Amino acid sequence: MEIFAKLYLGDCREELKKVEENSVDLIFTSPPYADSRNKTYGGIKPDKYVEWFLPISEELLRVLKSTGTFVINIKEKVVSGERHTYVIELIMEMRKQGWLWTEEFMWHKKNCYPGKWPNRFRDSWERLLQFNKQKKFHMYQEAVMIPVGDWAEDRLRKLSSTDKIRDNSSVGSGFGKNVSKWVGREKVYPTNVLHFATECSNKKHSAVFPEVLPEWFIKLFTKEGDIVLDPFMGSGTTVKVANRMLRNAIGIEIFPEYYNLAKEQLESTKLYLL
Repeated sequence: MEIFAKLYLGDCREELKKVEENSVDLIFTSPPYADSRNKTYGGIKPDKYVEWFLPISEELLRVLKSTGTFVINIKEKVVSGERHTYVIELIMEMRKQGWLWTEEFMWHKKNCYPGKWPNRFRDSWERLLQFNKQKKFHMYQEAVMIPVGDWAEDRLRKLSSTDKIRDNSSVGSGFGKNVSKWVGREKVYPTNVLHFATECSNKKHSAVFPEVLPEWFIKLFTKEGDIVLDPFMGSGTTVKVANRMLRNAIGIEIFPEYYNLAKEQLESTKLYLL
């Protein structure tokens, strides 16, 4: 299988127009957060963030397949002692564009550096918002299953009568579980909280996320030969991981130094670079 990586240097609002309509299987990206990375990405103000991002999400809606998924790593900013609402506002406006806000994942940073401020503690998590164009989309849940864990040794040893049926919650939530279906299984499905360490070496970029982060979502939402897009490519982590996993990749980066860095990394892997 011949795998390609296609890189664009420029503003993704313009470069995305070069990407074919309904051609991308997964968009995985982390745009600059509000008021962040001022020297390289301009530092969009929280009050202007939604206005800035909506033309981008409109293009992403165009290039994503109907069965595809868009995952965005984004975080709120504290302004004048309280959380700004730009992330919530962005979700609401994207829904008006036609996006379905399907799921939300939490990335727990296992090696988060400690700290405190007068009115709060340091965050050890970030959001990963999942959007889709329709309710039915490609999802390969078995690819991200995890070992069943120590809980099963005691919990599944002796089952009660309610453990052997779908026992609805006694608090009236409408949720139920059948504990017996996990007897004998070695793997289970994960939760939507992901426990990954941060990247300690910045690799010449101010905000590199660990390779395991895009890898997990690429496993979940794509198969070999699919196309993965990162419109805020940075140093090329998502593109590099996608190619390593035998997915085709498209990356867009506005900052020439990072674009060249990503290109150098891909060229060193001897993959087919367009």
